[in-house]
Amino acid sequence: MMKKLAAITLLSIGTLLAGCSKEPAATPAAAAPEPAAAAVTRIVVGLDDNFPPMGFRDEKNELVGFDIDMAKEAARRLGLAVEFKPIDWSAKEAELSGKRVDALWNGLTITEERRQNIAFTAPYMENHQIIVVPAESAIKTKADLAGKVVGAQEGSSAVDAAKKDEAVFKSFKEFKTFGDNVTALMDLSAGRLEAVVVDEVVGRYYVAKKPDQYTVLDDNFGTEEYGVGLRKDDTELLGRLDKVMADMKQDGAAAKISEQWFGKNIIK
Repeated sequence: MMKKLAAITLLSIGTLLAGCSKEPAATPAAAAPEPAAAAVTRIVVGLDDNFPPMGFRDEKNELVGFDIDMAKEAARRLGLAVEFKPIDWSAKEAELSGKRVDALWNGLTITEERRQNIAFTAPYMENHQIIVVPAESAIKTKADLAGKVVGAQEGSSAVDAAKKDEAVFKSFKEFKTFGDNVTALMDLSAGRLEAVVVDEVVGRYYVAKKPDQYTVLDDNFGTEEYGVGLRKDDTELLGRLDKVMADMKQDGAAAKISEQWFGKNIIK
């Protein structure tokens, strides 16, 4: 009898253990879903605020200009608020990559060197790097710049364009750079410079204001195109902005803004 009870007891324990071993393993808790990225509601545009007529401060100290109006219209169509942030233009790529601004929109020339670090929209304007001299100057061609003191805005494509024409650049007596084009042109008026290399849209804007003081040479340092610069990983914004700007060209909005600032449609 005792043997029978012992056998029954052992059988019961075995059955219990077998039943326990068949219980399914606990399912780990599902990972909490990552929070969705916040929807983009605004775009911060970096610019040189002393670059008329593209972007500058008026007599009320308000930011105005051709590129300002273009950016406002594009942002409106994108459903985004737009903030304009004056930056050190010579440090523009660092401002963009450091995410202190979302776009560089201020007469930014598209170059292969800049394409290494910046994504560009399709070009929206064609520009030249012109040479401005005093009205009474004997300088008539690029060759006449030999032995002369020439200036340009630091970090601008004017510097790159002048240096690219190596023979002419090496002929300069001195090449000075300035924080902005306005200061360079002031030094030209004061006789501290003999010529200034500058974006055509800027140079002609100032020459038109004081035609008796300045002359634009027929020679220039090449043709270039303007585009909006974005971070390379902002592919969605780039695509949306390209489409909006194409629409603005198609429906005449860009031409209207151009006519307001330049008196004619110079949109590419």
